Amino acid sequence: MTVLERFRLDGRVGIVTGASSGLGVAFARGLAEAGADVVIGARRADRLEETRRLVEETGRRCLAVPTDVSRPQDCDALVAAAVESMGGVDVLINNAGVGTAVPALREPPEEFRRVVDINLHGTYWMAQACARVMRPGSSIVNIGSVLAETTAGLPQAAYTASKAGVIGLTRDLAQQWTGRRGIRVNCLEPGYFGSEMTDQYIPGYLERMVESRVIMGRPGDPAELVAAAVFLASDAASYITGVTLPVDGGMLLT
Repeated sequence: MTVLERFRLDGRVGIVTGASSGLGVAFARGLAEAGADVVIGARRADRLEETRRLVEETGRRCLAVPTDVSRPQDCDALVAAAVESMGGVDVLINNAGVGTAVPALREPPEEFRRVVDINLHGTYWMAQACARVMRPGSSIVNIGSVLAETTAGLPQAAYTASKAGVIGLTRDLAQQWTGRRGIRVNCLEPGYFGSEMTDQYIPGYLERMVESRVIMGRPGDPAELVAAAVFLASDAASYITGVTLPVDGGMLLT
């Protein structure tokens, strides 16, 4: 196998959650461009169909399954559909997530629980469902955030707590599953990338934060994050597990 061949995902099946918009769409298409067939899940079934079309344009197969990752039964159903339709699961991109910006003294319990249920619990339920059927050599890539390690001027207690939990979860699942089951578990920490969450920022906020905090002086291009995800999912990262990889343009250095 050549170096470039190690980055290919030919013959593999990947699941991408949160695939109805933004980075989830980019992850789904990126796995397909690397050679994988893709199963996509999200709550908004109508928008999943657009993602499915974009994936199939690459020549790969794609199955769309409406999924709420905060419901363990939905996660089990998504994995069962992947096994039935595609024959198995080799890669999970655990991307589904939500963000809020509510002052801690005013954030109601139900809102905090909603964020944690999707971002942290949903990551766990999906990893658990996939690990039950994954073969040795499979890969789970959790999507964290640099905000698990720093702050950025917004009141985001629920979001940062949930993403810090994802990092800890990644380490523990890698410890449990890599040696015993041959499943690698790693985490990506995106910095500022365009998403539905960044679309909600007040005008000028993103530009100010990028100028003051990001050494490279610009937001990330989704293709740059997708490339890192494909790396961790592929045999190019076959000796890497339990790590958290920032893709942040140097934000954590400031």
